[in-house]
Amino acid sequence: MARTVPASSLSLYTGSGRRKYLTAHERERFVAAVASHPPEVATFCLMLAWTGCRITEALNLTHADLDIEGGMVSVRSLKKRRAGVVREVPVPLAFLACVRQVHGQGRSGDRLWPIGRTTAWRHVKVVMALAGVGETAASPKGLRHGFGVHALRSGIPLNLLQRWLGHADIATTAIYADVMGAEEREIATRMWSTRT
Repeated sequence: MARTVPASSLSLYTGSGRRKYLTAHERERFVAAVASHPPEVATFCLMLAWTGCRITEALNLTHADLDIEGGMVSVRSLKKRRAGVVREVPVPLAFLACVRQVHGQGRSGDRLWPIGRTTAWRHVKVVMALAGVGETAASPKGLRHGFGVHALRSGIPLNLLQRWLGHADIATTAIYADVMGAEEREIATRMWSTRT
């Protein structure tokens, strides 16, 4: 059944009810598809998938933003409208080791990906096509939304997800609880199997 959502509201669906996030299977295929791309493209795409950051936030990351031993990436928030607002997002240690291997030590202020938004967007779209991701979800924003849905499906509390995504209002983060289809059934199955 098609879902109708006002275009102006915060939603994980288009006005015609199409999903704007990657499902768990699409995320898996996306992560697998990056292996066939140059290492610099792969690390960029995986940074978006593992942190849920916005494309410009990823492009602004420098060597100094990586805490290899601690497993954190410090993301300067794009939407806070003031300098110095940083959120730390945990990522797999193996991923950070890969980033270090591909991009080297570098100087602390050097950007990891010295490319523009258009080129970065194009790289993501190519990987999305290879992964067979649906049209409305096939974007950097689809990865961000997929990160949010995946985090909630994994049991991450809303307030922690809010911090990782850099949302000022928890109501913005709450849209990730509005999942449909297999994701919703999986959550319900966990609820039914929990003994009280």
